[in-house]
Amino acid sequence: MRKAETLQDIRQITLSELEHFFKEMSEPVFRSKQVWMWLWQKGVATFQEMSDLPKSLREELSKCFQIRPIKIDKIQDSADGTIKYRFILYDDSLIESVLIPVREENRYTVCVSSQVGCSLSCTFCATGQMTRIRNLDAAEIYDQVKAVNSQSIKHFQHPLTNIVYMGMGEPLLSYNEVMESILRITDSKYGLGFSPKRITVSTAGIAKMIYKLGDDKVKFNLALSLHAADDTKRSKIMPINDQNNLETLKRALLHFHKTTKNKITFEYITFKNFNDTLEDAARLAQFCKQLPVTVNIIEYNPVPGVNFTQSHPGQVDVFARYLRSKNIPVTIRKSRGKDIDAACGQLANRNG
Repeated sequence: MRKAETLQDIRQITLSELEHFFKEMSEPVFRSKQVWMWLWQKGVATFQEMSDLPKSLREELSKCFQIRPIKIDKIQDSADGTIKYRFILYDDSLIESVLIPVREENRYTVCVSSQVGCSLSCTFCATGQMTRIRNLDAAEIYDQVKAVNSQSIKHFQHPLTNIVYMGMGEPLLSYNEVMESILRITDSKYGLGFSPKRITVSTAGIAKMIYKLGDDKVKFNLALSLHAADDTKRSKIMPINDQNNLETLKRALLHFHKTTKNKITFEYITFKNFNDTLEDAARLAQFCKQLPVTVNIIEYNPVPGVNFTQSHPGQVDVFARYLRSKNIPVTIRKSRGKDIDAACGQLANRNG
């Protein structure tokens, strides 16, 4: 039997449980803080790297626990500087993360995954064509950030500036692990000390979990993958809308903003002759009323077997101008990493 099947990953226990473990061993409680810092601030992959622990204690830890870090399995470089990383997990599952450098803006963003696959079946998304195998645990999400941060420093001599939970999977269907990962990433004492204001969690729209984000008074930003401000159209491309229609989502978003005061972004992929007309823009402007949002208009990235095509750039400009005329902040996002299937909606572990 493999070790991965017999020993618990030490990063799946709490600090208080670790303290209890050391008490049971008649070890000083401060050892737990040392180990915690090695795990979540320095991100070590083995107990032997914990150099300020006695050798005998390191050996004892290795008998009782394991550390199972994710490992880079494949790296792909885009012509525009974007880098996609495929990681292999302890159970041989594969996930992808993307490093997006925008040097002129001094912005270095990692897009991380929260699930192996996805269960939402959005029709325009390559990940949505996969099945959901399982949720990632907090350590597997943390490891993506730690690994890609090292890669950013290596390639661009600059650490990450932003983290977006916009990779494979629906973050709000892995709520506890996503929240735990953000806690470790933002912990200024024992973790990476990353500002929550530079973290954005993206959701396809699960109203009850958006309410929970508000109730939990999270400090990070929220993005909603909207893509249509009409229930009929949105349900056609996003089945999740059948249980979470636009009015329900709007109430949840209002609650989120009222309780957190955090930024909300609408992600809106434009599809030719589907959701890019002035009538669609008017519906979107109406939906934005009462909500302090920014709209990111995103270029559609072709996915094999999907019939949608990109909107004409001129039509996108007209669409954006209409929104701005209604005093709605709009950004038109150019896709990055399309040539390596690293752009929005393209992550599917296709490149073997």
